[in-house]
Amino acid sequence: MTILIPVLGDQLSFGLSSLAGADRADSVVLMMEVADETTYVRHHKTKLAYILSAMRHHAEALRVDGWRVDYVLLDDPENGGSFTGEVARAIQRHDPERIVVTEAGEWRVAAMLDSWQTLFGLPVEIRPDSRFLCAHGEFEAWAEGRAELRMEYFYREMRKKTGLLMDGGKPAEGRWNFDKDNRKPAQADLLMPRPLSFAPDAITQEVIALVEQRFGDHPGDLDGFDYAVTVEDAERQAASFMANALPKFGDYEDAMLTGERFLWHSILSPYLNSGLLDPLDLCRKAEAEYRAGRAPLNSVEGYVRQIIGWREYMRGIYWREGPDYVDRNFFGHSRALPGWYWTGATDMHCLSQALGQTLATAHAHHIQRLMVTGNFALLIGADPKLVHLWYLEVYLDAYEWVELPNTLGMSQFGDGGLLGSKPYISSGAYINRMSDYCGHCRYDVTKRIGEDACPFNALYWDFLARHRDKIGRNPRLAMPYRNWDRQSESDQIATREQAADFLAKLDSGGTAY
Repeated sequence: MTILIPVLGDQLSFGLSSLAGADRADSVVLMMEVADETTYVRHHKTKLAYILSAMRHHAEALRVDGWRVDYVLLDDPENGGSFTGEVARAIQRHDPERIVVTEAGEWRVAAMLDSWQTLFGLPVEIRPDSRFLCAHGEFEAWAEGRAELRMEYFYREMRKKTGLLMDGGKPAEGRWNFDKDNRKPAQADLLMPRPLSFAPDAITQEVIALVEQRFGDHPGDLDGFDYAVTVEDAERQAASFMANALPKFGDYEDAMLTGERFLWHSILSPYLNSGLLDPLDLCRKAEAEYRAGRAPLNSVEGYVRQIIGWREYMRGIYWREGPDYVDRNFFGHSRALPGWYWTGATDMHCLSQALGQTLATAHAHHIQRLMVTGNFALLIGADPKLVHLWYLEVYLDAYEWVELPNTLGMSQFGDGGLLGSKPYISSGAYINRMSDYCGHCRYDVTKRIGEDACPFNALYWDFLARHRDKIGRNPRLAMPYRNWDRQSESDQIATREQAADFLAKLDSGGTAY
């Protein structure tokens, strides 16, 4: 009468729907480290080490909680290399009556789960993932008939549904969104909070050695690995953020500073996306800080919006649009990313900062991703699918359901505006306004033409000019196009020649850019 319960690497939650109501005596939890999942892209070494260590720690915690766990190690000589192969072997070992599993987070894995009942001749119950607030059908119902799927309106529905930051049916302090208050540049501060650091224990050290041995050619390095890999340590990191960083998170959530990887960001998304932290619980804790007067509303609302707004919205878009979403390419871009996206070796200081910390720690915050690495990729005309694969490789919190819509839809505008109302592009002026990067750069952010001109400047105007047929009527770009039209013909020609020269040098493999 055994029930086999496969638990995947992003399902590290005690409240997982597949575990609900199960009799521990009649159940076997199957956890699998498989080659397919570690190599379908060249994952950052830190990401691999984090996931494998968190899985092993979670298996031990489940055993302590009374579950019978069958754990398959990556270097098991009998390991079949795939979820399906390991489920087949587990069926031989345990002769289960049926399989119960929580739905997969990605189309690729969902197809595997859907095949199991026919393949194995056993009943397979695929349960909804109750860790998310908005079920697939609920998002479909919300999106039905809408010409534009704007996150802001979806977010308001999630606020009403959860009651978060609501007072008598109305938003706290009468406003849904404090985004305009959250765009302050930051100054270097010796008292800036720091995330907690967790020394690798024996399990993590063993995993680090495994990753170095098997995935030595993957991006990144493991020096200084200090992420939490247990529920308890993830909760400690969350508590530290609430007490020390949340009060100023809102003010500086879009700020960037040289040498500062974290500022007032939470660094909790890896734990949310792998299951160590619960999103609704985290939002309620943030709200409690506001209600107690320890954190201002602009900070708490901005943080809650990222979780019940953007995170849930991205998941809804991913599942609604289908597996071919990854191939959308509104602008027809085809350029490869520069090789220095994997080394950080560029004289553009903003990019060297964002890329450098990404390669070192598998982390960069959302403005570095959107307005530095993503902005540059869009301006040079990089293939959005290649950009997506890079983001999927290098970031610790990157799972396709959340990363793909963020990258292809929001950052690269590959879906032509389904997700975002305009392309997220800027000249160097925005980066200069929101960071101290330009003051450390060999390029001059005030110049558009010349050897020392900031490349973002000419690329920005060239992008607008070459894509006018596609986005020239976008009302949110009316002002930039008016400014372009006011420029003399000679200035326009010089700008486009500057951009063309830069792109030609980029294509030739130059690393000094």
